[in-house]
Amino acid sequence: MAEDQLLEAFDSRVKRRSERREFFKAAIGAAAIGATTLVVTQEAFAQTVTDADILNFALNLEYLEAQFYAYAAGGAGLAASLLGTSPGAVTATNARRVDNLDSDPLVRDYAREIAADEVAHVTFLRAQLGTTAVVQPAIDISATATSPFSNAARAAGLIGAGATFDPYSSPENFLLGAFLFEDVGVTAYKGAAPMILNRTYVEAAAGIMAVEAYHAAIIRTALYAKGVATPSLRTSADAISNARDSLDGTTTDLDQGISPTTINGGAASNIAPLDADGLAYARSTGQVLNIVYLNNAAVTSGGFFPAGVNGNIKTSAAN
Repeated sequence: MAEDQLLEAFDSRVKRRSERREFFKAAIGAAAIGATTLVVTQEAFAQTVTDADILNFALNLEYLEAQFYAYAAGGAGLAASLLGTSPGAVTATNARRVDNLDSDPLVRDYAREIAADEVAHVTFLRAQLGTTAVVQPAIDISATATSPFSNAARAAGLIGAGATFDPYSSPENFLLGAFLFEDVGVTAYKGAAPMILNRTYVEAAAGIMAVEAYHAAIIRTALYAKGVATPSLRTSADAISNARDSLDGTTTDLDQGISPTTINGGAASNIAPLDADGLAYARSTGQVLNIVYLNNAAVTSGGFFPAGVNGNIKTSAAN
């Protein structure tokens, strides 16, 4: 099909994707490359960062995902040997192996696979960074009325004031909790990769990004399939996606929900959120921190990282 015919078939979705592509180009174009460092100006603040800074930023996110999946799949967090010297504490009130996980073998097996992958990412990044690897920051993956999971779900309209969103209470809630992280991880690596100078580190970031994209597709596919029988799962995922957009300062949806779309006049799934060129979207480090801090202002802590992330990249964007 000719390009103009393809764009026409996508109808209004093309307009959204074109807007996002222009935002992405502007953000990446703002990164000025130096001899050994990068001046990151796509944030609301300017800072000079090294390749190690970027990988350490990614390591903070991997600590968070690995701890969540380790509890959800196996009922316990990461081994102390993976956390560094004097790491931050993990607040895991009511965190546990997902209730009735064995009743859904598909989700159970997904959880086990992703958990193992995230532990491998932490191990790999720590090995790559060596003595410059940051220790695990304080992390909150608890399930209480005031926990980050509940605050995020409340912002998305999934629960009311004083209620608790418990991502460990069912396979479906686990998928929604995982959905909160996975698309963000893909956009984080996509945004960081062009800023890395060392080819070895670029390869490492590209490899992890590919795996995170697989994970996101697993979670999105499971939610989409379950949403056939339970449409509220799809609308809940859409609401979480919208809540993320309200934090990262963009005017369009960088990762979209999972509700069906229309292609060539027929219903189609929306598992892979892509722009009109078929490319994944990117977020700056500041935008990623907006989401994990659950704050659209320029702050250095909050949400899932109550004391902030470790390393030189730690401030969210001012949106």
